[in-house]
Amino acid sequence: MSSAKYENLVDMFERSVKAFGPRQLFGTKKNGHWGWTTYSETGKQVEAFRSGLVALGVKRGDNVAIISNNRVEWAVAAYACFGIGAALVPMYEAQLSKEWAFICNDCNATTVIAATDEIFEKCKELKEKAPSIQRVIGLSLPKTEPLSYAGICEAGEKTPAPAIHPDAKDVACLIYTSGTTGNPKGVILSHGNLISNINAVQGMLPLNDEDRSLSFLPWAHSFGHTCELHCMLSRGASIAICEAVDKIIANLAEVQPTVLMSVPRIFNRIYDGVNKQMAGRPPLVQKLFHAGLKAAGKQKKGQALGLVEKATLAVADKVVFTKIRARFGGKLKYAFSGGSALSKDVGEFIDSLGITVYEGYGLTETSPISTMNRPGGHRIGSVGQPIPGVKIVIDKAASGDPKHGEIVVYGPNVMVGYHNRDEDNKAAMTDDAGFRTGDLGYVDDDGFLYITGRIKEQYKLENGKYVAPAPLEEKLKLSPFIINAMIYGDNKLYNVALIVADMDAVKAWASQNGVSADSDAKLLENAKVKDMMQAEVDKTSADFKGFEKVRRITLTAEDFTAQNDMLTPSLKVKRRVVWQKYGPGIEALYAEGKPAAKGATAEAS
Repeated sequence: MSSAKYENLVDMFERSVKAFGPRQLFGTKKNGHWGWTTYSETGKQVEAFRSGLVALGVKRGDNVAIISNNRVEWAVAAYACFGIGAALVPMYEAQLSKEWAFICNDCNATTVIAATDEIFEKCKELKEKAPSIQRVIGLSLPKTEPLSYAGICEAGEKTPAPAIHPDAKDVACLIYTSGTTGNPKGVILSHGNLISNINAVQGMLPLNDEDRSLSFLPWAHSFGHTCELHCMLSRGASIAICEAVDKIIANLAEVQPTVLMSVPRIFNRIYDGVNKQMAGRPPLVQKLFHAGLKAAGKQKKGQALGLVEKATLAVADKVVFTKIRARFGGKLKYAFSGGSALSKDVGEFIDSLGITVYEGYGLTETSPISTMNRPGGHRIGSVGQPIPGVKIVIDKAASGDPKHGEIVVYGPNVMVGYHNRDEDNKAAMTDDAGFRTGDLGYVDDDGFLYITGRIKEQYKLENGKYVAPAPLEEKLKLSPFIINAMIYGDNKLYNVALIVADMDAVKAWASQNGVSADSDAKLLENAKVKDMMQAEVDKTSADFKGFEKVRRITLTAEDFTAQNDMLTPSLKVKRRVVWQKYGPGIEALYAEGKPAAKGATAEAS
């Protein structure tokens, strides 16, 4: 692996195009077939679109918004803007138009790029709320339209405008945080911020020009933006663009990626899906599967295997694990996880299947990579050690805990600041330029960082014990009967939870146990189903501390999604939105009286 050092994102892009010209870069599926755009072809598109934007009047220092899911034109627009010295302001197709309007007005966007005809029409109305907008470009408009992507590229080919090479301090992106509370905040990331991330991991990531990913993480989010788009492109790798979230498994089999970059929610689904599949296999296969996982886990920890264990692992890999890997294309070598902490159980599970898991940590405000596991420094359950140039400090004063504290990040990856948010900047930054992440964690004796929750999500029970709900919720979601969960207990005697039931699993259980109902809602109200689900929660949370236990639950069949506004586009739960709908039902759990649950609610361990 080379360790090239780049000056800015334009430098990185141009050098990759020159080095990997004929190699495949972006793959898209149309009419049932995958087609590929090479590095050289992408480079020519960037030149044409950049020149066309300059001809329209887009200039250095402008903010250019784009509302689009991942597509080749998204990447072209990004690198075109970088080459003008304009900042890219990415947004999501799934966002509400009022959020688009807020962001465009907040950053004074001069140009908006719209993915579809429908979004293009909605964007025409944005000008009323965001008067800075001078033009709206449509990616899907016909070439005859002057503000169409195709028309701008055609015009740009006739009037070439060379790329500028921005300074490190020049703004590359304003990435607006998802806004789990209140309006989103624009995170200002410079070329220096982003390229420091790319440079730091060049010699660490086990990636080369033979690698391929399936892209479904939005590039509008910092994880997909830096870790997949920029990092993969800097290594000469290829990126197949997933058709849709519900097509991930099918697309994996088709494009045969070697790399999977994802958030824990997707890895949890893989874990759940494989376990459900195994539950339906013959007992002998199940036994071989579990024995193989145990042997693989032991081997991963560097422990010697006996002859029987070696033979068991070899047979399990050939008979079971190979078939599981085949579902993901058969060539998957690495899984990179970020966005939130991955369950140790899930990480060890995927690792044992023969797919090495590298978990990392960071936020939009840190470009995002701050720590990561890497070859030679790999510890499942942790989010790795700091990348070169980055320092992690645990502020225990923020938590009052002797071990756990707020994670503070120092380094060239730390954002320029929040756009137009002086008070937020003062609150987020330390006097010596450290960024207060709001995350709780600790660092072990070997420098590995562990995430234990969010300070804002943390609450205190009536007994004075602090609870960080997110890691506990991730544990609950490992149950085959639970899709999602939100734990609550602020100033209460004990924890309760809203559980999103996996209705397919619940219905299968109900059929086997003589329970019937004429609707999902009534099925979830059935006393036997409630008891089964509470037992499932108890089983999945067996290793929770006594005060962390969930004593009562309420059930729903409606999952948290970005479409119903209960998840951010980066798949984090919007607790306030969930509470608005389910708060009365959650509060009612406490009116039912103190549960006769095992273990005292005030116990400390």
